[in-house]
Amino acid sequence: MSFACRLVVFLFFCAWIVSCGAVQIIEFCPDPYLADDMDEYVVLSGHGSLDGIAISDNHGGFRFPAGTVIDGTLTIARDAPAFEKTHGRLPDFEWQNYSPLVPDVISGTTLRLANAGDELMVYENSRLVQKITWPGDVKPREGQVHFLENGVWDPRPLMLGQSRLVQESFENVTVNAFVSPDSSLEVFSGAVASAQHRVLVNVYEISSANISDVLIDAEERGVDVELLLEGGPVGGISPVEKAAIWRLNQTGIPVFEMTTSGSGHAPYRYDHAKYVVFDDRAVLVTSENFGHSGFPPEGETGNRGWGVYLEDPRLAAYFSDLYQADTGGPAIVPVYGSEGPAEVYSVVSYPAPFAPATFTGAQVTPVVAPDTSSAITGLLDSAQESIEIEQAYITNESKTKLNPYLVTAINASRRGVHVRVLLDSYWFNTEDEADNDEMVALINRIAASDHLPLEARCADLDASGLEKIHNKGVVVDDRAVLVSSINWNTNSPDFNREAGVIVEQPEVARYFRTVFDADWTPAVRSPQPTTDYLKITCVIAVIGLLLVLYYRRHIR
Repeated sequence: MSFACRLVVFLFFCAWIVSCGAVQIIEFCPDPYLADDMDEYVVLSGHGSLDGIAISDNHGGFRFPAGTVIDGTLTIARDAPAFEKTHGRLPDFEWQNYSPLVPDVISGTTLRLANAGDELMVYENSRLVQKITWPGDVKPREGQVHFLENGVWDPRPLMLGQSRLVQESFENVTVNAFVSPDSSLEVFSGAVASAQHRVLVNVYEISSANISDVLIDAEERGVDVELLLEGGPVGGISPVEKAAIWRLNQTGIPVFEMTTSGSGHAPYRYDHAKYVVFDDRAVLVTSENFGHSGFPPEGETGNRGWGVYLEDPRLAAYFSDLYQADTGGPAIVPVYGSEGPAEVYSVVSYPAPFAPATFTGAQVTPVVAPDTSSAITGLLDSAQESIEIEQAYITNESKTKLNPYLVTAINASRRGVHVRVLLDSYWFNTEDEADNDEMVALINRIAASDHLPLEARCADLDASGLEKIHNKGVVVDDRAVLVSSINWNTNSPDFNREAGVIVEQPEVARYFRTVFDADWTPAVRSPQPTTDYLKITCVIAVIGLLLVLYYRRHIR
């Protein structure tokens, strides 16, 4: 090796040593939820001595006691008890002397991180080695944790109390695929009946008497049943949900809700997930809430939704750990229902053409929002031949910016992938001036103007016999399918707790593709919302009234 090559290798090695030992801020929260931001904090990363290291915002700052060493990360909070109240653990240091529980750093002027705009700097022997500003490097938001990953600040929104899962996949999983309304209650009831020790439920809402009965039966035969619900669903907790909770309470089933109350701030905008763990051996994941429409008895109509019952101890352990994370923290409180009416519904017959089917040898990747919701983009990007998208609705980021998942699907069509988008046509998804029928028209205009293999339709609910499309599913290349609770809007992927799975197994994908085709066939490209007829009727009535007035005034 030449001298020049040896020099390059030596310099690279030196740079690697320096970078590995360099001390830097990798996380901080300047605007937490507690009063006066007493729980604000900074996390340092590095290896070696902290002698000579100082943290400042040009108004206040601190350094470390002589001999302090870092080997990985250190958390320094403004006030240790306040930090523990928020995070459930103590920091390594605090920069105000409020508690004997942890050591203090050596402060000059007290560091106070401003919420709307400030800066943080790391000095090594008076030499500036890192500077972070906001707004600038990060955008200020109450409750947001700013974190550095692969040299990028805030690759996704991360709020206080949220989990930080990394993407994992599980091989050789047995999959029982099912759809609502055809067989969802059948599969759920069978799964609960098979449980011997424990059933853990995380669901946005529960109102179904049938599901409550199944869970109560399990509790009465000695299975430990527990539920986590959203504490502030849209419209509030309904009387029928309160009645369902009360029935569960009466048999000793603990029910919790995720809510902002007292000192506890909900870590997610909504707990919108729908998953159930059975005995640490299986997990059920679905797009449907636990109401009659999502889980009707066989032969009755309801929502179109997708679900999978997955048998694999490792995958079940993953979701069990997720449940434990979801039920931790001060935002989780017991909820007690009250006596009230049962859920009211109309019994409408439905032929239930799709029976559940069991397949083996699947690879399953959990998709948990907001942690790993980017996996949906990866799934769409992987498409080579076809993408089928069935959603309750799709909303854009703004009037000029498309939904990012939709953009990814359209880009797939630009490289020749055939893309079909099927949306719901229930009245509340078509009555406004910017919802599903307008979205279908927009997608089809893009397809026509750019000559893309892309088409969108609104479901024909009368022809299909469905109550509405509540699904959040995707099939790619007849080899992989997404079953999830994640809506395609601006909130669900980034700020809700959501749960889903990508199942890679051709037979499973074809099962859901067959269901999609059945829903797609009667669907229409240019649906006219029912409110259009109302507008036409009103216009005709107004014209008629004007004509009457005209004739009364001008014709004697």
